[in-house]
Amino acid sequence: MREEHVSVWDGLRDGWSAGAARAARLAVAQARLLRRRPRGFDAFIVGYPGHLDLPVARRAAREQPLVFNPLVSLADTLVGDRRRFRPGSIAARGLEAIDRRAFRSADLVVADTEAQAHFFADLAGLAVVEVCFVGAEDRLFRPAWQPPQQFTALFVGKLIPLQGVNTILAAARLAQDIPFRIVGSGQLASLLSSPPPNVEHVPWVEYDRLPAELHRAGCALGIFGTTGKARRVIPNKTFQALACGTPLVTADTPAARELLADGDSALLVPPGDAEALAGAVRNLAADAALAQRIAARGRATYERHASEAVLGPRWRGIIERLA
Repeated sequence: MREEHVSVWDGLRDGWSAGAARAARLAVAQARLLRRRPRGFDAFIVGYPGHLDLPVARRAAREQPLVFNPLVSLADTLVGDRRRFRPGSIAARGLEAIDRRAFRSADLVVADTEAQAHFFADLAGLAVVEVCFVGAEDRLFRPAWQPPQQFTALFVGKLIPLQGVNTILAAARLAQDIPFRIVGSGQLASLLSSPPPNVEHVPWVEYDRLPAELHRAGCALGIFGTTGKARRVIPNKTFQALACGTPLVTADTPAARELLADGDSALLVPPGDAEALAGAVRNLAADAALAQRIAARGRATYERHASEAVLGPRWRGIIERLA
C-alpha cells in the first residue's frame, strides 16, 4: 500500500466544508496529485471525503481499477442528516448528482456497513457494493480499560444531528448523579451553552489523546440520532471504544446489529430515547461485573470482526478480486 496524499483539509477543525477558498485548495491539491503521476500500482483507492476527486483519480489511475470508499453520501449528510439544504432544492439535487457521478465513476464502491451498501446501490443504481467495516488503528487504540473509581459517561464526536447530542443531554438530566463528559464541537454546539451541572464540555482533544480518554471513562457513548443516516452507519468511535475495551452504549440500529449484540458486546438502546440511555448508563455505573463483561465481549467482537488483522485481508481480497 502506498499513499499519495496532498493536504486539503489538514489543520482545519471544521474539516470538509464548502466555499471558494476550499474549492481553490481542492483544485490545487488535485493538480499536484496529477503531476506526480503515480505508477506501479494494481488499484487506485479514493477514500472519504473524495466525492469531488473521482474525475482526477480516474485520470491518475489510468487503466487500473478505481475503488471508492466514500463512507457517506453528500446529499444524505447535508440534506437528510444535517439539514443544511431543503429536500428537493437546487442544492440538494446538485449533491445527489455529485454522489451518483462519483459512485458511477468508480469500478467498485466499498461501504462500511451492509445497510449503507444497500443505500449506495439504490442511490446510484449499482449492481454490487462491497462492505468492509471502518475499524480503528490498533497501534493507538489498545485494550487497557479498567473499571474507574469515578464513573463517567464519555461522548466524543462532532455535535451534529447524527450523534443525538440532545438525547445525551436529556439522559444526563435524568441521571444527575452520574458525570457526563462531552468532547466535541460543531453544528449543535449551542445545545451546550447551558449544560446540566453534571455535564463537562471539552471542545477539542488531540487525536492521540483519545485512547487515554476511553481508558479512564466508565463507558463510551456512541450515536443516538434518529435520522436515516444514523440507522445505517457505525462511526469510528464505536470501533475505537471496542478496541480499547471500554463498555459501549449506542443506539439499536440495523447497522449496529451487524456488529453488536445487546447485553453482550454493548448495551443497545432505542434511538432518541433519553430514558433508555440514562438507564443503560446507570446499569453500567452500578454493576461493575456487567461493565467488565460488556468490555471484554466488546473487545472480543472487535478482534473477531474489526481489527486490522481481519480488515487487512478483507481489503486485500476485495482488491484482488477486482484486479
